[in-house]
Amino acid sequence: MTIFDLLTLIGGLAMFLFGMNVMGGSLEKISGGKLESILEKMTNNRIKGLFLGLVVTAIIQSSGAVTVMAVGFVNSGIMALKQVIGIIMGAHIGTTVTAWLLSLTGIEGSNIFIQLLKPSSFAPVLAFIGIIINMFAKGDKKKNVANILIGFAILMMGMNTMSSAVSGLKDVPEFTSLLLKFSNPLLGVIAGALLTAVLQSSSASVGILQALSATGAVSVSVAFPIILGMNIGACMPVLISAIGTNKNAKRTAGVNVVLAVSGVTLAMIVFYGANAIFGLPFFAEQVNATSIAVIHSVFNIFAAAVLFPFGGVFEKLMYKIIKDDPHTDKANEETTLIEDRFLLSPAYALDKIKEKCDEMALLAKTNISMSLDFLKIYSKNKDEKISKNEKLLDQYEDELETYLVQISALDLGINDSMRLSKYSHAIGNFERIGDYGVNILKTKRKMHKERIHFTEDANKELDIMAKAVKEIIENSTNAFINNDIELAQTIEPLEQVINNLKAQLRARHSRRMSDGECTIENGMLFFDIINSFERIADHCSNLAVCIIELSQGSYQTHSYLKEVKNSDNKHFMESFEEYLNKYAIR
Repeated sequence: MTIFDLLTLIGGLAMFLFGMNVMGGSLEKISGGKLESILEKMTNNRIKGLFLGLVVTAIIQSSGAVTVMAVGFVNSGIMALKQVIGIIMGAHIGTTVTAWLLSLTGIEGSNIFIQLLKPSSFAPVLAFIGIIINMFAKGDKKKNVANILIGFAILMMGMNTMSSAVSGLKDVPEFTSLLLKFSNPLLGVIAGALLTAVLQSSSASVGILQALSATGAVSVSVAFPIILGMNIGACMPVLISAIGTNKNAKRTAGVNVVLAVSGVTLAMIVFYGANAIFGLPFFAEQVNATSIAVIHSVFNIFAAAVLFPFGGVFEKLMYKIIKDDPHTDKANEETTLIEDRFLLSPAYALDKIKEKCDEMALLAKTNISMSLDFLKIYSKNKDEKISKNEKLLDQYEDELETYLVQISALDLGINDSMRLSKYSHAIGNFERIGDYGVNILKTKRKMHKERIHFTEDANKELDIMAKAVKEIIENSTNAFINNDIELAQTIEPLEQVINNLKAQLRARHSRRMSDGECTIENGMLFFDIINSFERIADHCSNLAVCIIELSQGSYQTHSYLKEVKNSDNKHFMESFEEYLNKYAIR
């Protein structure tokens, strides 16, 4: 093997890893976070978990990503440890699909149909089709499909390049001698574990072994322990992801290691025990890419079948190894709204952001509702609840905005970018709505302490405007939560009515102040309340514009408002007149 063969091997490995990354990333994007959502919602028993773990891993081509997501599920409290054990077992089986795809490189035969099945024949065609689609197609989905084709083609070309580069090693005695050392079970397991730990991918390390099998120097006795070791090495990314998590997440990473080590131990006992007793005839036979895929699959299916009934035992074992400390755990464990591990799937991470935005919407709506009720009767209990909710809203804004910044740094499609923009606008508006609820609270608190009261007419006017504000906050939060475009279109006419009400109430209260019915101090408090009402309506309007405009693929606030308030806009004028009559001051 010359230096040029080595350079070719490195280039082939680079193509292989790049192709795998492109294909896996595009498969993840095209799923749009749906696979992770299915995992979250349909793992109430281990059998479902195993099946779903297998399917999701086979589709996104990464057992590490699925298992790291499982750690995130447990760390955030979405799942219990017992639910993810099945997912982990299924992920170990699902990762073998890649080896079967790579085994196509080992197809031999002169028949034209067999030749067409070889990657060297179809990979260039797939790459060409993918490039054409990528150049001319519009839309994220088509481009993702194109990238899957390109990634798969590059993956296969890289595999062929590696196989060609190492083919000359069959005539190198030193290489054969080195491989024979790995027939020692312990050395073989260590070598496989180290290779996979470095590459952070069992699929990649199996692919390299399949490429080496092209030399004809890899026997079953060599390949078997290396493959077993690869399953242990695949635990490394999961162990790293568990750093800084709570104890349940650490137990999840721990159970992944225990399952891998237990499966490897049982397989070695069965395989080497059978060879010692019966003398397995295929022990010294050479392997190819297909037989490596067979060994990889059989081992993982065997391990899952044997260990599956003992899922509860492994769960109890992890609780004994990593024990709870009832005095310090709850106080010391850091809680976050959304798991950083979900960033492995940007679409799913945005789904979780949407859930938290919905929670913000409900918190903001609750605060405004309590603040409006507050105007009638002071309640210390509601005072404390509003203050507590406001602190939560501030926490949501800080953490969610930071999380959105992290997502924005990822490779997002157009649809996900629009969603990110929508949620960013929503987070800011919900937080500001909560702030104005607190402003109303402070005003009423001052009135209660200093025994300040408005006139009967002033209270009636505030009640009318409060009802309008209550409706606009109800409609805007429901429109956001349900992405209801039709409901969002009712916000702007009502916001205009609330603006008119503010002007009317200021004028009427100014007259009362001039007539001596109200003091200047009372007047300032009255103006503070109606200003807060008007600002709440403004932020509801911002939400509505965001919902409507981003649903149409743009965000042009000023042009939208100019168009919607046009006197020729029949729908706006009808709604405006309806709300004007509904909230008229008589």
